[in-house]
Amino acid sequence: MLRLVAVVLLGLTISAAAEEPLRFEVDPAWPKRLPNDWIMGQAAGVAVDAQDNVWVIQRPRTLTDDEKAASLDPPRTRCCKPAPPVLVFDQAGNLVKSWGGPGEGYQWPQNEHGIHIDHKGFVWLAGNGDTDGQILKFTQDGRFVLQIGKQGPQTDSQDTSRLGKPAGMMVDPEANELYVADGYYNHRVIVFDAETGAFKRMWGAYGKPPTDEKLGAYDPAAEPAAQFRNPVHCVQIARDGLVYVCDRTNNRIQVFKKDGSFVKEMFVEKNTRANGAVWEVALWPDERQTYLLNADGANNEVRTLSRDTGEILGRFGRNGRMAGDFHWVHNLAIDSKGNVFTTEVDTGKRAQKFLFRGDMVLRKRAALPEGGQR
Repeated sequence: MLRLVAVVLLGLTISAAAEEPLRFEVDPAWPKRLPNDWIMGQAAGVAVDAQDNVWVIQRPRTLTDDEKAASLDPPRTRCCKPAPPVLVFDQAGNLVKSWGGPGEGYQWPQNEHGIHIDHKGFVWLAGNGDTDGQILKFTQDGRFVLQIGKQGPQTDSQDTSRLGKPAGMMVDPEANELYVADGYYNHRVIVFDAETGAFKRMWGAYGKPPTDEKLGAYDPAAEPAAQFRNPVHCVQIARDGLVYVCDRTNNRIQVFKKDGSFVKEMFVEKNTRANGAVWEVALWPDERQTYLLNADGANNEVRTLSRDTGEILGRFGRNGRMAGDFHWVHNLAIDSKGNVFTTEVDTGKRAQKFLFRGDMVLRKRAALPEGGQR
């Protein structure tokens, strides 16, 4: 009988491993405590650079008076004070760099949202505040380089001179073009020259011209929406040239060619209402980029999806406050070893690291081009 039980348990273990190709384990000690009595507000973006440093964009203005009591006049408690918006951590969780905020020559976002480190090492930031319509480009030391768009009253999805509460962005290294998920007000993907900021092209859902038609509440039983809902929350470009777009509250990933031609769509947790299931996707760093990892701040989990079909192959996390749990998991990024980093908004206000536990052969990253920023 004991032998039979052992055989059954072994079979279940093998079956579970076959069903879930990627396994992760939370690192509860990452990141380490911030210096200077600093505390993190809503963490609204995460990216990994070519050296596997982890970049977080956070919102100091979302801290409550109780959380930032040491910064008040007079101080109410011994701790804490708002950390700078941009925080850079090494793999051990040490803070190695910090900067950000209003400065000369650019318009800092009202509400920080999204961060991307491009193939040359430049840092791109977005914002989704009420009047935010700009993307900012900096060196890794925080020196301002370029602003695309501007703050001011929101316009519409036909305006190419500004954005509409942009959520996220990614630079295509082949053409040095910036793709923007635009956004919380507009309903489009828009592409700019990453060097000059010149407008190149844009499209809406299914590759059609974007519109701002009011769609009403999401209904999982209805026909798929003919345009993106707000927010258009992420954009990722695979090495094979496919562009993946998070249509968050439509619970779908739409896939395009770089010219905006529609390829396919994949629904994820289609019955999710709340504020949508597709908050972020990231490409797995093997040679074929076999999987998409999907952060879902409504169901508060991270999923492994087949990049080809969108099928759910695994998941981790749940709603909660403990290490490994999530509350409004907003973004994720993957380092060269397959470790996953997440950030949380609302009252989550933290970043977490999940260690990859597997033996998949990962792809080595290309060396930084000559003249690239570090």
